[in-house]
Amino acid sequence: MAHKTASASKANQGGNVAGKRLGVKAAHGQTVDCGQIVVRQRGRTFLPGKNVKMGKDFTIYSLAQGVVAFSNTLSKRKKISVITS
Repeated sequence: MAHKTASASKANQGGNVAGKRLGVKAAHGQTVDCGQIVVRQRGRTFLPGKNVKMGKDFTIYSLAQGVVAFSNTLSKRKKISVITS
């Protein structure tokens, strides 16, 4: 037999959690400034390319002012670069 009622255990599960606002913040061909976030992600879905670095929470950000460029790699991931002019 159950020692707790269903309503009590359901109340302890917590409620709705706010979204973390992940995703692509700057599209292909869009201009970005130095330090601007290009992608917020969980895990290495996108890989950093030229003039781009990855933070400890897998956020990809720009190191220089330029235009965002996405390119395919041999794996399923995409590489993100910033092309300076």
